[in-house]
Amino acid sequence: MIIERPSSARGEVDLGWLRSRHTFSFGHYHDPAWMGFGPLRVINDDTVAPGGGFSPHRHANMEIISVVLQGALAHRDSTGTVGMIEAGDVQWMSAGHGIEHSEYNGSGSGAAPVHFLQIWIQPDRLNAQPAYAQQRFEPAARRARWATLASPDGVDGSIAIRQQATLRAAGLQPGDEVSASRDPTRLYWLHVATGEVAVGERVLKAGDALGFVQEADALVIRGIAAASDVLLFDLPA
Repeated sequence: MIIERPSSARGEVDLGWLRSRHTFSFGHYHDPAWMGFGPLRVINDDTVAPGGGFSPHRHANMEIISVVLQGALAHRDSTGTVGMIEAGDVQWMSAGHGIEHSEYNGSGSGAAPVHFLQIWIQPDRLNAQPAYAQQRFEPAARRARWATLASPDGVDGSIAIRQQATLRAAGLQPGDEVSASRDPTRLYWLHVATGEVAVGERVLKAGDALGFVQEADALVIRGIAAASDVLLFDLPA
């Protein structure tokens, strides 16, 4: 079974300083048909204006991954961690038994917005110690190939997260292809972060997504317009 999630059908928030599109129910956007996909609970496509940001707030028992697509995101949390996450960087924060954090546009009063994906994955354990990691994945190194950003065991230099889930990313120019084998006992979610790609006869643009349930054949993704970035989630059913 293939589930289609067009970008235009996502929830939308515009607060002036924040423009966000929600793949799944989040905050004031609630749709019982879109509460998540397996343990994948949130994909928010956020653009934060210069000077804007999320003031300190608290979470518990959630794996939070931020993938910065453009600009810089400043982070601070209650464990004392302070960092700047730039385009090409991935941030992981395991909220565990509870953590307070804030994120702001790291360009300060400059003219550049920060565009990033905020991803929440439910953990496979509760009330663990909060944890944080940040890692750079050079865009050139994932041209027409998968880079593993997050995994249960930190395989291939990825960030180790607290769930039996793997997040991979690839960059595609027109004509480039990547493929991925699939286990029919697991779930897969493909999210187009930027650009335009083809999956079989389907054309997907930035923000579009497909979910795959009990699919066993190889998944082939082809770049068709400009530079494209795609994320593939491999999830427990």
